[in-house]
Order: sequence, then structure tokens, then C-alpha cells
Amino acid sequence: MQATRRGFGRTAAAIGLLGATGAAALIGTTSFAQAARRVPSWKIIAGQSIPMTGAANEIGMAFAAGAKLYVDAWNEHGTTGPTLELRQLDDGYDGERAKANSTKLLGNGADVLFGYVGTASSMAGAQVAQQQGAAFFAPFAAPDLLRDKAHANVFHVRPSMADEAFAMLRHCDILGQKRIAVVADDDAMGRAALQAVQDAAVELKLAPPVATVFVKPGSTQVAAAVAVIAKAEPQTIIQASLSSTTAAFVREMRKTGYGSAFMTFSVVGIDPLYTALGKEIRGVIISQVVPSPRSSATVAIVKEYLAAVGDSDQIASYEGLEGFIAAKALAEAARRAGPSPTRVALQKAMTGMTDYDVGGFRVNLRPPLHDAARAVDLVYITAEGRVLR
Repeated sequence: MQATRRGFGRTAAAIGLLGATGAAALIGTTSFAQAARRVPSWKIIAGQSIPMTGAANEIGMAFAAGAKLYVDAWNEHGTTGPTLELRQLDDGYDGERAKANSTKLLGNGADVLFGYVGTASSMAGAQVAQQQGAAFFAPFAAPDLLRDKAHANVFHVRPSMADEAFAMLRHCDILGQKRIAVVADDDAMGRAALQAVQDAAVELKLAPPVATVFVKPGSTQVAAAVAVIAKAEPQTIIQASLSSTTAAFVREMRKTGYGSAFMTFSVVGIDPLYTALGKEIRGVIISQVVPSPRSSATVAIVKEYLAAVGDSDQIASYEGLEGFIAAKALAEAARRAGPSPTRVALQKAMTGMTDYDVGGFRVNLRPPLHDAARAVDLVYITAEGRVLR
């Protein structure tokens, strides 16, 4: 998994350090060799605002790199449907910057907003897309409120926070762990995650969390949070924070003598957390919403992703695979929309994709808030960094 960290570094060097304009040009440009192989009849422009800098930059860059792998392969080898162009801007994991980026991207010709990373950024992007009659496609860590009927322009590739919370609490219930505490970033993502845990507890007829505490996003100053949680004597602690805060809390909580379980939402990122914790990651359980990119090579979409990774300078990751899947689903929606589609036609095509098989992994772009059919894996990380399901 440390190798993945180096892979992120190479991706940043190739994309992120170019800045917003340079990254857009790199990702959106088809080479002369590719153009010679394929003469498309039309093009779909996808605008993406992601954190190339800031607290979640590793996750954002990995997701974007996976999407780029698929887009490059599609533009080079696809035989039907449009070419895809990704235009990418850095929002630094900030909702206001994402809002400005969204307006700029759509104003400059984007047909759809795609693959935003972060709850506040997703909320901002979805609002701008709705105002301008565009689809908002495949957000990463979007709040569950974007799944209600009022947001008919939003299409989700990943399961909801409700699905992840339900899987974690059901696991706790099976093991007889009734005293659950929650530690969350004091931001839109953390509050959405806490709500998801509280709702899952009601659905499963479990007691509410014995303690909840918010921490400053990105902070490693967690002593006050540790004191509150330790006093409540939980059997399991669920965290909804980025890697630096999650790692700091795990370390400090263990110093109190706590020897029970830690669980985290998928937004933490396995590789950034392993980089932050090293061998101390042992015993941390992380929710995942796509197949393992390391041990599920029998799944067709994973094989396809690993083949693309093998021809690149990237290292396989969960976030990269999710970006790859999201881009493949977008390409299929664009193909179904037909030649020179309007924004309305593109959204209509997406609405019909309620059981799309991307390759041994099914995607429902119109799932209910809690969809029992959506796969959520709980993976355990060993001290050596191996992922066990």
C-alpha cells in the first residue's frame, strides 16, 4: 500500500502540479495517435472540480487519475459513442471554490458535472448544475440529501452514506457491540455521516450513539475528543474524518487503554490512512463501496482497471477504481443519449440506467436512499497493510 502513495505522487506530478488549466488540458486532450485510430461523431465535455490541493488531495487525485485511465482508453479504442473530454479544476476541498468552478465549467461548455470529491463541494456543484439544467454525475462522498426527489439531476454511482452506516452498525449488532460512539469532522461531510449513523440505528432498532463529538477537519489536536469518547466507554468507535485526524484519534485513543474496534467511512481513503498510521492501522475496519482492486481480479471491471493501470504510471487503489467505474458509466450514458445530445437527453439516458453492469459490478444511477442491493464491504487492515475482507 505504500507503493500506492508513490503512485499518488507520480499522478500529482503529471496532473496536479500543472495547476487547474494545465490539468484540464492534459486530461482533456486526445493524442494524434488516438485521433488517427478513432473518428468520433460527437463529443461530451465533463467538468470536474476536485481537491488537487488541500486536506483530501490524495483521494481527489486518485479518483481523477482512475477516471482519466478510462477516458483515455475509451477515446483511443471505443468504436461507438462520443469522445469524452475531462476539464478539471482545483477546489482545495472547499465548497465555495467548487461552486465558482461549477459556474465556470458549465459556462465554458461542459455538458455535465462529474466526479466531485467532498460533501460541501458536491452540494455546491449539484446546486449550480440544477440551476443550469445540467446533470451532476458520480459524486464521491455526497450527502444523502442529494438522493431525494428534489435533486432529480443528481446521479450516484456509489452507495449512500446510509448504506455504509447500515453495514457498519449491522456488523456491530451481529457481534453484540451495543455501545457505539461517533467521531466526525465538523463540516458538511462529518455532519452527514453522523446523521447516517443515527438513522441506521433507528432502522436497526439499536440504541443511539453513547457519545458523539466533532473535531476540526484536518486537525491532529484530538485530546478533547478522546476525553469525551473515553468517558463513554464505547465498544466500537465509528469515525467520519479524513486520514490525518482519523490517525491522530486512533493513536491517542489507544493510549487510554482502549482495545476495541475502530470503524471508518470510505471517505478516509485506505492508502492515505495507511501512510498516516503505518503498522498502527491494525484493527481498523474501513467501509468500501467498490470491489477490491487488489484481490478481486476475477471481477471483470477490476481486470479492466488493472490492465489500464499496468500500462500507466499509476498504482491500483480503491479510489482509482471508483473513478474508473464512474467514467465508464458516464461513457455509457453518453452513448445511450445519441448523437449531439442535449443536457435533457443526457439526463434521460442516465435516468434509465438503473441496472447497468460495468463488468461484474452493477450500478444503479437511481437508487433509493438505502438500497439493500448495493454492496458495501467492511475490510480489515493488517499491520503489514494487507486488506482482508
